[in-house]
Amino acid sequence: MSETPARFDPKDFIPTLPRRPGVYRMYGSPDDERPGGELLYVGKARTLRDRVGNYFHASNVDPKVQALVANIARIEVTITNSETEALLLEYNLIKEHKPRYNIVLRDDKSFPYIHLPAGHEYPRLVFYRGPRSLPGRYFGPFPSAYAVRDTLQSVQKIFRIRNCRDTFFENRSRPCLQHQIGRCSAPCVKLISREDYARDIAAAVKVLEGRNDEVSSELTAAMEKAAESLQYERAAALRDQLAALKQVQSQQIVTAEGDRDIDVFALVGEPGEFAVSVMIIRGGRNLGSTTYFPKGALAEPNEALASFLMQYYADTPPPAEILVNLELAEADALMAALADRAGSQSRIWKPARALPARWMAMSVENAEQALRMRRARRADIEQMLVALAGLLGLTQILQRLECFDISHTGGEGTVASCVVYGPEGPLKKDYRRFNIEGVTPGDDYGALRQALRRRYERVKAGEVPAPDVLLIDGGPGQINEVHQELEPLGFGALKLVGVSKGPDRRAGQERLYVFGNEIPLVPGPDSPALRVVQRIRDEAHRFAITGHRKRRARRHNESVLETVPGLGPAKRRALLKHFGGMQGLMRAGVNDFEGVAGIGTTLARTLYDHLHPGA
Repeated sequence: MSETPARFDPKDFIPTLPRRPGVYRMYGSPDDERPGGELLYVGKARTLRDRVGNYFHASNVDPKVQALVANIARIEVTITNSETEALLLEYNLIKEHKPRYNIVLRDDKSFPYIHLPAGHEYPRLVFYRGPRSLPGRYFGPFPSAYAVRDTLQSVQKIFRIRNCRDTFFENRSRPCLQHQIGRCSAPCVKLISREDYARDIAAAVKVLEGRNDEVSSELTAAMEKAAESLQYERAAALRDQLAALKQVQSQQIVTAEGDRDIDVFALVGEPGEFAVSVMIIRGGRNLGSTTYFPKGALAEPNEALASFLMQYYADTPPPAEILVNLELAEADALMAALADRAGSQSRIWKPARALPARWMAMSVENAEQALRMRRARRADIEQMLVALAGLLGLTQILQRLECFDISHTGGEGTVASCVVYGPEGPLKKDYRRFNIEGVTPGDDYGALRQALRRRYERVKAGEVPAPDVLLIDGGPGQINEVHQELEPLGFGALKLVGVSKGPDRRAGQERLYVFGNEIPLVPGPDSPALRVVQRIRDEAHRFAITGHRKRRARRHNESVLETVPGLGPAKRRALLKHFGGMQGLMRAGVNDFEGVAGIGTTLARTLYDHLHPGA
């Protein structure tokens, strides 16, 4: 009989703590996997003795605090010189260990930007996500990819900035469709001078910086000057640019005076279920908002918001102003911590009037709406998962479901998808795709076995949690193949369900083939259990098709010239320039290729064979 570990006794420990700032770490009981015990919670304190002692005070009856205290086996503290140092240390520990009682921002996507690359005579504006290490200028961050693409589309429409890749740009002999529809000034074939294109780029940059009024004044002056010089075509073009710019300005919901850069944060909810709406203002323009749902069962709202801000600005520099909807007692320490990391000072404040207050009201409303929708969606999903568990004869609450699907075109570019579902819906960070290799084209069983083997070897190694139910898009044949693959890996008892379309292949007629049962289940079109199965199955299908299309597009878009041995970039450019493009290359013979500088007889024959296989 194992001995129950002794409960942590704070009576002797609390008086030994100093009344100084620092960080405390609460650990659970040790076990075989964690000899030092699980790190349950990391906190900072202006006064360690008072803050830690508050957890064990008789008046603290918060159920979440009591749940934490009941699991504490020991506490360690680190004294710091200031509250700012404590804040930074707390952030680093949370980021490294992700304790389950702390606020953790589970969104590791980098922020999207607009990038203006340096070093090109005719540069383009591009969507960019990643470290800002490439040369050039960056505009953003934007709250979403949609906001970036919408802004790019508007700017390119107004100033006719090219959007093609450099390889496409360098090999054009005539304007493309973008020029024909008035979206590009065709710098690839020199239909616009370098000076005029540079002027358009400069104007586009000013718009991205929020200096719309300055651009409008410049366009008006240039239009009037062109008209006075009797350059009516140029005046008309400038007039159209000015009209397009004013239309974009009129679509802006809220615009500030000046060129202020502001982030607006509104946190609503209660411990364990917070929603944070983030609105991004750049150059006085509202670029939109996005919502986060940070995990954390213990933190109070103001503490949760401070912790969220530290994690949010981990990889992106804070703007000059940060608006919050709560009074933060540690605002000064937070500003100092952000300044220490970013190298620039930011002001954190709660607005009460004028335009900032309107922005804050919008953010609070967005956060509240997102939280309501999340609760309603969760309740709906929980109802469906309970119904599915009952249908399958399971007594436990379903926490994790996986579904696999296969996609290919005539056996080409086979991709297997694995999507994961939980009580809160799709767990997209756990999604995986598998590029299938070494399998006979069109062999779906072989592709499925390979994907499952690769996935469940990781599950067996403890890298990925095992699901409660494994769904397969298919019937008895598929689930029998799956069982044969999983049983040697130790997952023979895993609940396997094949999802097969009905006789008419219409939604609602699906049959569920449970491994070990001879008779399929037919839930019916109104079954909540079937609804969740359909959602997961359709998501797996979508994810597989998307991966297959991307893989196929990469293969088809790859220039055949790039596969020719001994044909480097310089020789490829020389060939395309000599023959005017791929059509000319396809019509050329071996002797024609030998006439291009740097192409010898052997390379010419190799090139011809690659262009005309089987000839």
